[in-house]
Amino acid sequence: MSEENRTLVTEFVLTGLTDHLWLQVPLFLVFLVIYLITMVGNLGLTALIWKDPHLHTPMYLFLGGLAFADACTSTSVTPRMLVNFLDRTTMISLAECITQFYVFASSATTECFLLVVMAYDRYVAICNPLLYPVVMSNRLCTQLISISYAIGFLHPLIHVVLLLRLTFCRSNMIHYFYCEILQLFKISCTDPSTNALMIFIFGALIQISTLMTIIISYTRVLFDILKKKSEKGRSKAFSTCSAHLLSVSLYYGTLIFMYVRPASGLAEDQDKMYSLFYTILIPLINPFIYSLRNKEVIGALKRVTKKNSDKLTN
Repeated sequence: MSEENRTLVTEFVLTGLTDHLWLQVPLFLVFLVIYLITMVGNLGLTALIWKDPHLHTPMYLFLGGLAFADACTSTSVTPRMLVNFLDRTTMISLAECITQFYVFASSATTECFLLVVMAYDRYVAICNPLLYPVVMSNRLCTQLISISYAIGFLHPLIHVVLLLRLTFCRSNMIHYFYCEILQLFKISCTDPSTNALMIFIFGALIQISTLMTIIISYTRVLFDILKKKSEKGRSKAFSTCSAHLLSVSLYYGTLIFMYVRPASGLAEDQDKMYSLFYTILIPLINPFIYSLRNKEVIGALKRVTKKNSDKLTN
């Protein structure tokens, strides 16, 4: 068939997580609960940090920015997946696909840079505590958050512009639970090698540079902690950094499992599982990682709860 006579595809079908129809409703209920908890956890943490003056410090402002990015990541994927669980015949347009990819890539890029500035914040706080109030002012904190989000908004635009040059005429089936960009390349009639190269270059540049910066920062922090003679000082410093390190390990560990592994017959299923962890589970557990052992956040939550209950009784 000649190129001119091919019918261009403008709508797609997301095949989802599984082909087993009997699993659709149970999975819908599970992911609905996960999404609601994710939204309450992340948006609640963001609102708490915004509302309580005691949390208007760089560490918590960065945490609020990270929580909002996690909420955006989950929202870019989960609602559409919930719709597909109940109605597998629902089509998604190319414009919706590109929008979903943009929101997801934007929030993911933002999170990479927020994790860097959070690592730098801990480095200054632990290694140069006397200079911390001068170096990490709230003004600088706001600027760093703004820069992280600006990079997050701009980076995916490169890939969106390149996506617009592709045409789709082979199939309208995307064997995934969201519009993952590499899956779009597979069904493109236009050669996507340029797009794939840009994904690789910018992905490697962002992920490697941010990860190396985080590793260097926490290595310096670790050496400084080990030099401390006070057991109480060591314990407090380890407690402060442990949540950050756990979040970074989960985030970048998932990326490594997704992109640095040998090919196998289960590659497609593995991709789905790693993407599921990256897009849905990490945004779910991050607010709990940062909040459950944090006395300041728990104290702020108690103050806000008490204040609201007092208003209701009065």
